Amino acid sequence: MAIIRSISGLRATTDELTKELIESYAHAFGTYIPHGPIVIGRDGRPSGAWMEEVIIDTLLQQGHDIIQLGIAPTPTVQLETEHSHAMGGISITASHNPSQWNGMKFLNADGVFLNATENQEFWSILDSGKVLGNPSTHGTLIMLNDAVQRHVENVMIALQKMNISIPDHAITAVVDAVNASGSRYVPAMLDALQCTSIPLYCDQSGIFPHVPEPLSDNLGELMTAVKNTQADLGIAVDPDADRLVLIDELGEPIGEEKTIALCVKALLECSEPPFQYTSIALNLSTSIMSEKLAVQAGWDIHRTPVGEINVVESMKSHGSIIGGEGSGGVILPACHYGRDSLIGIALIIALMKQTQKTLSALAGELPRTTMIKGKIAWHGPARELFEKIQRHFQDSCTEVRHDDGIWLKFAHGWMHIRTSNTEPILRYIVEQEQAYDAKAQVQILQELLHTQQG
Repeated sequence: MAIIRSISGLRATTDELTKELIESYAHAFGTYIPHGPIVIGRDGRPSGAWMEEVIIDTLLQQGHDIIQLGIAPTPTVQLETEHSHAMGGISITASHNPSQWNGMKFLNADGVFLNATENQEFWSILDSGKVLGNPSTHGTLIMLNDAVQRHVENVMIALQKMNISIPDHAITAVVDAVNASGSRYVPAMLDALQCTSIPLYCDQSGIFPHVPEPLSDNLGELMTAVKNTQADLGIAVDPDADRLVLIDELGEPIGEEKTIALCVKALLECSEPPFQYTSIALNLSTSIMSEKLAVQAGWDIHRTPVGEINVVESMKSHGSIIGGEGSGGVILPACHYGRDSLIGIALIIALMKQTQKTLSALAGELPRTTMIKGKIAWHGPARELFEKIQRHFQDSCTEVRHDDGIWLKFAHGWMHIRTSNTEPILRYIVEQEQAYDAKAQVQILQELLHTQQG
């Protein structure tokens, strides 16, 4: 049905994921990276088991040693690659896509996704069919059985580096890991934080009990479970556990945009002594809540095009203390350079324990804004549309960017319009401090969109 190749790697429906296709990508990656170990993990989907066998066998025959994690979050694959002598890593996952999808995410030796230049080099090898010749030796397979403990320990060490303590205060969380890679990792993280976890969907079968994207529309059972068990919060992660979405003690979703904001709040309020001058990096589609908190603290803000690698590269160049995106992704360099739900959990639990406040109370302390998201069917380029939008708002906006669709900044908010890399749609986000202003801008934007389509 579909094969998608993008900066995020390979993603396809399972009827398109043939052995030959997987072998070709594995061969090309094994040729692209320097000779040495490669870390392999999968998110738990049933189709990932045979894909893992094909990938490992292909790379072993090329002479690469393999560090096999089995079912493990993408951030675990990233962490193990960054903190070892590995030359690269592969996470077998289709992220938040439904079960009929799977794919491969490719990492360099730093444990971060290949950037645009690296992908072009990788794809040129893939498209040419040129692969590594027969090696003189067969690679060695190493099964890493303590990946869960190693990941949790690295998060706890990162908190120590940030001078963040975890007081002894009872917290109970219901966990929905959609029976995928977070099934063991999230409860283990909660145990290390001295919290009680109530598993909802944590059997690691890879059989999704509901649509796997952790949006409030898909988390009704988690909301009900939080209320029925009188838990302090509900935790939802996507299949490869790089995104974190929270339900408060009332059984209400606080919104994925508040995950990164609460983590920034945790750094500001829980570190002793407090952080002085530093910076954060956020993508263009992320709420200004985190930005407002950072500005109040005197920190610099760096905005990047959408894409984890773009945020990571900005963080590295500016020495940012934290970064992320509004879909629930949190990056803390003190642990590793990758979106990591365990890091988000640790920071927010620390904030709850230190302040002894409920999640709803902490979420209520964040800057108040109104964000409206939408999408429409769209085919082809959107340059003329972007020019029309800029002309309409040019007198009221204070900044315009064209490095990811079009992004306009206003005195009290912003809007971002971009075409999708994977679907024939155009997405738009408008955020303003006042709901009236956001609704008014969306109405104008929708009129411009429909006029352009007509």
